[in-house]
Amino acid sequence: MRCFLPKPLAGKANMTVDIHPSYLIGQHLSDYDFHLPPELIAQFPLADRTASRLLHVNDDVIEDLIFTDVRKLLKPGDLLVMNNTRVIKARLRGVKETGGAVEAMIERVTGENTAVSMLRVSKKPKPGSRLIFKGASGETFEAVVGGRQGEFFELTFNAPALTVLDAVGQVPLPPYIERAAQLSDESRYQTVYAERPGAVAAPTAGLHFTKELLEELRAMGVEEAFVTLHVGAGTFQPVREENLENHQMHSEWFEMSAECAEAINRAKKEGRRVVAVGTTSLRAIESAAEDDGRVVAGTMDTRLFIAPGYRFKVIDAMVTNFHLPKSTLVMLVAAMVGKDRILQAYKHAVESHYRFFSYGDACFLERTKTNKSLKELNDKETHGGAHV
Repeated sequence: MRCFLPKPLAGKANMTVDIHPSYLIGQHLSDYDFHLPPELIAQFPLADRTASRLLHVNDDVIEDLIFTDVRKLLKPGDLLVMNNTRVIKARLRGVKETGGAVEAMIERVTGENTAVSMLRVSKKPKPGSRLIFKGASGETFEAVVGGRQGEFFELTFNAPALTVLDAVGQVPLPPYIERAAQLSDESRYQTVYAERPGAVAAPTAGLHFTKELLEELRAMGVEEAFVTLHVGAGTFQPVREENLENHQMHSEWFEMSAECAEAINRAKKEGRRVVAVGTTSLRAIESAAEDDGRVVAGTMDTRLFIAPGYRFKVIDAMVTNFHLPKSTLVMLVAAMVGKDRILQAYKHAVESHYRFFSYGDACFLERTKTNKSLKELNDKETHGGAHV
């Protein structure tokens, strides 16, 4: 299996992202807390991908639907942008050469035989030490520990990294799914359009789509485009700073192809909506966009932290799952529809027993009218309008 690795920056994707943007000043982690009964955290997917419930939220409605109703919410001409990353079997269990147990959680494959990984061990291994991983069929592979990259260890395998992961790895289910991965997760924790291996977590908003539903959407005139963002384990790291301006956003690699950038730019020029499937697609698109809303092709790492106060450059609506309390993802969706509105919608979802997180239900969010894009603000000023 070929892995699509981070490459040097291609194109001039002008991502001048401030790690601590000014709109975070005065915002607090506790502002994004809400009560979530643990029994609402979905532990298994539904048998039918499209059977999930769908909560439609905009300035005017909080509406209970089912996922196939997305056909009513999307319009002919809408551009649906999806993340075609493919989840790799990133969790490895083995032993150190001294015999002690080790669990590796691959963060990113960095080369043919190399990766960076978190390691769960009783005593941190020294550079040059060997880790041994054995598969169910008896295959044995080794990795030599190299240097450190912050909390991650550099590993060099004695075979291609993806070959090792395919042979002895397990699907890296999120920590809030409190069970071991099963064979069925290898297909269900993967979108039907997954193509480019490299993610250690699924872009879960896409899990609700089937090939048949996508074909129906194409037939009604909905266009589609694909971006690639390899979701890292950092997506599950909690925010530890009460003052959000002090939070260090994790980095994720993505590629905006020329075809995807062209499709987005054409849609915006023609006044059609751009609808992101998932927070990863949204984050990639907004990171690749210049202030005038034009999306530029290229590959890059992004640390873009979207929270209320952020001015969207491109996105008009999104499909997304329900997110953890006090997470950067719930802050992102709060930026889409407003903090009070998203907390109101989540309160309704809890009271209505929606299923939460990766294997849970979905939302269709339409950007609040009070969140004008930078281009809309500039256009208004150009035509003599008041400053907003």
